[in-house]
Amino acid sequence: MKTDLEIAREVELEPIGEIAAKIGIKEDELIPWGRYKAKISLDIFKRINARKDGKLILVTTINPTSEGEGKTTVTIGLAQALAKLGKKVALAIREPSLGPTMGIKGGGTGGGYSQVLPMEDINLHFTGDMNAVTSAHNLLSALLDNHIYHGDKFHIDPRYIVWPRVMDMNDRNLRNIVVGLGGPVNGTPREDRFSITAASEVMAILCLSNDLNELKSRLSRIIAAYTYEEKPVTASDLNAVGAMALLLNDAIKPNLVQTVEHVPAFVHGGPFANIAHGTNSLIATKLGLKLADYFVTEAGFGSDLGAEKFFDIVCRQGIKPDVTVLVVSIRALKIHGGMSQKDAKAGKRGEGEIKKGLKNMEKHLENIALFGVPVVVAINRFPNDTEEEIKIIEKFCNEKGVAVAVSEVWSDGGEGGIELAGKVIDTIYNKKPSFKYLYSPEMGIKEKIETISKKIYGAGKIVYTVAAEDDIRIIKKLDMEDLLVCMAKTPYSLSDDPQLKGRPENFKITIKQIRISAGAGFIVPITGKITTMPGLPAHPAAEKMDIINGMAEGLF
Repeated sequence: MKTDLEIAREVELEPIGEIAAKIGIKEDELIPWGRYKAKISLDIFKRINARKDGKLILVTTINPTSEGEGKTTVTIGLAQALAKLGKKVALAIREPSLGPTMGIKGGGTGGGYSQVLPMEDINLHFTGDMNAVTSAHNLLSALLDNHIYHGDKFHIDPRYIVWPRVMDMNDRNLRNIVVGLGGPVNGTPREDRFSITAASEVMAILCLSNDLNELKSRLSRIIAAYTYEEKPVTASDLNAVGAMALLLNDAIKPNLVQTVEHVPAFVHGGPFANIAHGTNSLIATKLGLKLADYFVTEAGFGSDLGAEKFFDIVCRQGIKPDVTVLVVSIRALKIHGGMSQKDAKAGKRGEGEIKKGLKNMEKHLENIALFGVPVVVAINRFPNDTEEEIKIIEKFCNEKGVAVAVSEVWSDGGEGGIELAGKVIDTIYNKKPSFKYLYSPEMGIKEKIETISKKIYGAGKIVYTVAAEDDIRIIKKLDMEDLLVCMAKTPYSLSDDPQLKGRPENFKITIKQIRISAGAGFIVPITGKITTMPGLPAHPAAEKMDIINGMAEGLF
């Protein structure tokens, strides 16, 4: 099998204007970014807003391994399969972050014959959206420190500056730092920290705003610090909103590219699902629903993270899915059944481990059912998977009355997803959703956290540190108890311990602290040992990357 990069380079890309025309985007609504990429003017909504929405297909997965289970690949392949069936289809995925690209997981453009292209551009700097978010975020950091340097009329408590700096790279050494050293001319010394850009509240705001006016309104509510009297100091107070919006003026416009099989694909926004809300931009989703009869999108990691946040946060903005596709890999099931990751990756046989691992998949099926959304299981086939192993999963699904299909879109492109596409269409028209949220915003902070922890994760007990209890006190004092909840948790387990595989029961969830993202409209409870600035692995993918004779090497 050829590498992803080799496959991508063999594809003869169609001009972006032709891709746009497939879903009815007019030439004057297209802002070309070279021959094969474009942004879409938000003025398009004036023409199409009255249209009926297409069918929304959400792709999620079980608790994955650190290398991922092919959810993005299945998302792209499913859209290609629907196109092969003659459907008017588009898809959306998130923009890749350089952290995972240079780390262990690799890029975020799919794989094999189910990729979005041009993959080198998308996986690296693309149209500059990540840089725009980074710059807008760090502008607020700079304005905050500049305000303190020039007199600090708000009397900000330096112990309670809650706005970090960000960069789009994994770097554990920046998790806790000291700034302002070197004497009075270099600022006021204080502790600071970095997060990865994907965890920035600015990224969440970009992805949850319907237009530039809403973006500004949300930016204005960002809490950067607190005074000694515990009064919040916002981006509006620091006169940062206009300049931040200016930096984001192009970034808010969705990016259009194409798949290996020339299906229109939006790649826009990039919040992680373990430390943020984990879905592409709301604008891209709403645009796709107006332009296509079937629109496929994905939510990061498993149903316990990205999908729950899609249902409970994103869907409150006026959308709801018609069906959910749950991606399952035999490799992940073996690991949840007790096999080592090394043996599972090597393809070691393990029918017993698969059967035990089905407990994890069962919980994710139950999670999706809590929201009243029909589900189709997609078995993402890897080269080492056997027919006997696949039959174990099929038998389990048949006994549960759940539609199941084998996906071979990595090796065969859209053709390898025809069975899956057919079952998705059948489910859409024969099993109507009865969508509902998991919790009401009016519930108390602890009640919302505990509802998610117990119903979605299966926790038996939730413990709050002294710091988290004080954060709740501040939230109540600011009358912000009606904010939604965006949990920060490991994706590799239903619990907050990444080593606890399968379907653990009666475990403890520890809430270390709770951060307020007032502009995004949610709070972020930090659980276990999760961090908003990841580190690189012992042997990062970056070590094998290069550019030779003008051609990128080592990207995947």
